[in-house]
Amino acid sequence: MRHGKKVAHLGRTNTHRKAMLANMASSLIEHKRINTTVAKAKALKQFVEPLVTRSKEDTTHNRRVVFRALRNKFAVTELFRIVSDKVGNRPGGYTRIIKLGNRLGDNADMALIEFVDFNEVYQNDKPKKKKSRRRGAKKAVAVETTEAKVAEEPAAESAPEAAVEAPVNEASPAEESVADNAEEASSSEEENKAE
Repeated sequence: MRHGKKVAHLGRTNTHRKAMLANMASSLIEHKRINTTVAKAKALKQFVEPLVTRSKEDTTHNRRVVFRALRNKFAVTELFRIVSDKVGNRPGGYTRIIKLGNRLGDNADMALIEFVDFNEVYQNDKPKKKKSRRRGAKKAVAVETTEAKVAEEPAAESAPEAAVEAPVNEASPAEESVADNAEEASSSEEENKAE
């Protein structure tokens, strides 16, 4: 049982787990996003977020604490120079986990973990559109736009409608035979009355 144990063991010993998280964190800092399993991504998020918070204040002590965790001086330099500049005004939540589905080989849940400020696709520069909770909101907007188009069309198309002739409705052969039978019946009734 794992009562009260909050660390995800990830099927590894303590030293193996720390080395793996240090390597993954260095890769994340270098490439700004990596693909891994969901469980490893969640563990990595807990590992990296405090290090990024430390990198906001560039002191010798903070650099040594981060180096003790990462064990890679190039990753420490990148974290304190480039990453800390981007996340300087953010109070937390430096990474994002996006689930990607299952891996083909072993059906493991895969995820993409990335730094939030380094993804241009999800930037918050665009104003957010307010979504309506009503079901018919989209239909109502569509109806309003079509009504506006219909109101504009008759004025623009009034002249071409006069020039276009309506097609002549031709009766089908079945309808013609019914009409012929009705005419014959009415003519025979008139002849009977005349006699």
